[in-house]
Amino acid sequence: MSWPLLMETIDMATENQDSGPRAGKAFDSARKAFNDTAAGFTGQAEARARDYASQGKDRAVEALDNVAGLVGDAASQVSEKLGDQYGGYVQQAANAVSGFAATLRDKDADELIDDARNVVRSSPAVAIAAAAAVGFLLARVVKSGLTPKGETADDGVASPAPKPAARKSAPRTAPKAAAKPKPKAAPKPKAAKAPSAATPATSDDTPPAA
Repeated sequence: MSWPLLMETIDMATENQDSGPRAGKAFDSARKAFNDTAAGFTGQAEARARDYASQGKDRAVEALDNVAGLVGDAASQVSEKLGDQYGGYVQQAANAVSGFAATLRDKDADELIDDARNVVRSSPAVAIAAAAAVGFLLARVVKSGLTPKGETADDGVASPAPKPAARKSAPRTAPKAAAKPKPKAAPKPKAAKAPSAATPATSDDTPPAA
């Protein structure tokens, strides 16, 4: 039964609530319609959950296969640089990831849902911690994908853009000082002429002749 039909049945039951036996039948019909509608919604929700689980399983298997391939390729390099012992550890990790991917590939959505329910029932604390860890990782991935350039995903503070290098300008030459006029040399005094021997020197101290 669809949702509009359910609401119509409830309205009819409300209108006839004071009519005795008819009201009881109306309420029974409304209850049945409500249960049918709820069951339909539950079925749709479960079907969508299975679809999402199947899509998520396929993506998870593909991602795990890629991780296993990368780790397996790195095992040979680790063996060359650090020795066969450490390379064996890396190869074991690659095999474990590959085995988990194969197990996940062989299960359908219903089995995955049942496994998840069993994990939650057996160890709810572990399930809550795992859900919190997955949610944290998803939030980090989404945040890093939406972070604009120049902004770090850790603190969300934009890092200052590097300043462009200052251009080196040619050194400025100081303007030439105006040439100062050279001072003119003072004229040299003319030397006095020495008195000749013919003209006797006169002096104020000589007495006049008698």
